[in-house]
Amino acid sequence: MEMNQIRYFLALCEHRNFTHAARASNVSQPSLTAAIKKLEDELGGPLFLRDRAGCRLTPLGLLVQPRLEKVHIEAREAKAEAIRHIRLDRVPISIGVGETIGHNKLSEAVERYRARLPQAEIELIVARQEALLSGLREGSLDIAVTAAQVSPDLYRIDPLYRERYRVVVAADHPMAEKETVSLEMLANADMLDRPNCEMRDTLHGTCADKGYTLYAAYRSNRVDWLLALARQGSGAVVLPTTAIPIDDALVSMPIEDVDIARQVVALRFRQQASRPEAEEVVREFARGQSVFN
Repeated sequence: MEMNQIRYFLALCEHRNFTHAARASNVSQPSLTAAIKKLEDELGGPLFLRDRAGCRLTPLGLLVQPRLEKVHIEAREAKAEAIRHIRLDRVPISIGVGETIGHNKLSEAVERYRARLPQAEIELIVARQEALLSGLREGSLDIAVTAAQVSPDLYRIDPLYRERYRVVVAADHPMAEKETVSLEMLANADMLDRPNCEMRDTLHGTCADKGYTLYAAYRSNRVDWLLALARQGSGAVVLPTTAIPIDDALVSMPIEDVDIARQVVALRFRQQASRPEAEEVVREFARGQSVFN
């Protein structure tokens, strides 16, 4: 049984006229008639009875009609799925990334994904938390990678990794010689402050509980600017592990007696259908990642 035979059969079921069915199928009437005859031979009996109005289904035709319709639908869906898989609909997988999320591990995961599916197109959007959640709700983002705490009723939450915060200074900074940094040291140093840091309030609150106050010599919402200032010795910046670049001009150390860490997650809006390729990307993000010190 060939697919064109099924297609011609269904066209004839719809039009009940060989001439009209052939025209609708973009085939000559003799070709359609021959295909129907071949199908009847394979199924063991006539499928249509000709009459003055055109033709009508025989009992055998009525029996096989729903089954052949199902075969036709399944074949059409399989073809569409194959094309979509190959082309990914030519719609990029849109991934929103929080401003404070380190790109090192995520960029490696994206490249691993594209190594398996080189036809995939990835769009990375760096934005503030409010913009990421809005993008998920509006459907402009497939995934958001963030440390934000959200309602599991609204968002599907896939944990990716937990990471601690470290103090980053220039290689020739006095603190660079230390294995760990105390809160007292931070209170006596010029700090490079990130107002949009998820752990900022926790760090400042912990210092206040110990009787220390952190002094911000510089403030910026851009990690690259703060790192540039740190390289030239302007002060110390506290960053999550994955946001710290491999750089001989910089040194990082843990903070003594304080466990300042965050959980990074991948979010998807529950009221938006999740694309299969987005599911694959999230799995790739989570693979091999758990805790970064």
